[in-house]
Amino acid sequence: MTDYTKLIDAETWAFIERTNSYYPPDTIDYTIAQQREIYDRMCREFFAGYPQGVTVETSAIATPKHGIPIRIYRNAPQPAVTVLYIHGGGFILGGLDSHDDVCAELCARTGYEVVSVDYRLAPEHLHPAAFDDAMSAFAWAASSRDRPILLCGDSAGGNLCAAIAHASRGHAKRPAGQVLVYPGLGGDRSRGSYVRHAEAPMLTMRDLEFYKHIRTGGQDRSGDATLAPLADTDFANLPPTVLITAECDPLSSDGKTYRDRIVAAGGRATWFEEPGLVHGYLRARHTVGRARESFTRIVDAVTALGQGAWLW
Repeated sequence: MTDYTKLIDAETWAFIERTNSYYPPDTIDYTIAQQREIYDRMCREFFAGYPQGVTVETSAIATPKHGIPIRIYRNAPQPAVTVLYIHGGGFILGGLDSHDDVCAELCARTGYEVVSVDYRLAPEHLHPAAFDDAMSAFAWAASSRDRPILLCGDSAGGNLCAAIAHASRGHAKRPAGQVLVYPGLGGDRSRGSYVRHAEAPMLTMRDLEFYKHIRTGGQDRSGDATLAPLADTDFANLPPTVLITAECDPLSSDGKTYRDRIVAAGGRATWFEEPGLVHGYLRARHTVGRARESFTRIVDAVTALGQGAWLW
């Protein structure tokens, strides 16, 4: 068993305890409706507001069958880059409000336009619904913005960003880069952090199995790179990639594996494993020193990739 009392500092433990007070560890045993209610309440409790100067517009992307809600953040009249932000939540939780302040702060600190995507959730909409919406949002951004498009997402959203990057390699306009924050990319669950941190605070292997099952309706989708980007057999021609994971998280090894495969295929990728941090630490960026430093790393990575710079 991993001794988290030695890995996790007092600030992070306070964040974990606060999170658990709103979102108990056994929440996956509740109904989906109850889980969403609990998650939304937790997100409201952690909401940090908007930085000064950020304007927000809520709209929708029209598709032949449905609209995809989006929220657009700006703090400059002519932004140089558009960041397509895709939120986490295990493919069953979250939306435009859950990561509202994160997107606003990313906009304020980079100066870029940020577009948050409210993709369809499971179990009402099984895979590939979320992926299809993410691809539609990227196609909309690529066709409506005459500027580089960056991908950024956390957890489930990091999965969807990577899936976009793989699927859009043949497009006329491809992502200029991707920043993936504690993403689940479909790595080998019998080794690495999946074993070492199977019982980590904030996210366990039991949670991951639940989310995987509910996203697919229990179907075996082995080999489907739109579900698990690490299932792809080709890692060439992917955009420059920055992966940022939490040490105390079963998903952390996916960052290393994905980096290694991109680099082996001749691409640019770097991976940072944040010591002592846990899954979901974006909500701790104002209260935990390590999370604050990591959020600055995320902002710097988005800024650099938007400028076409590779600093690593």
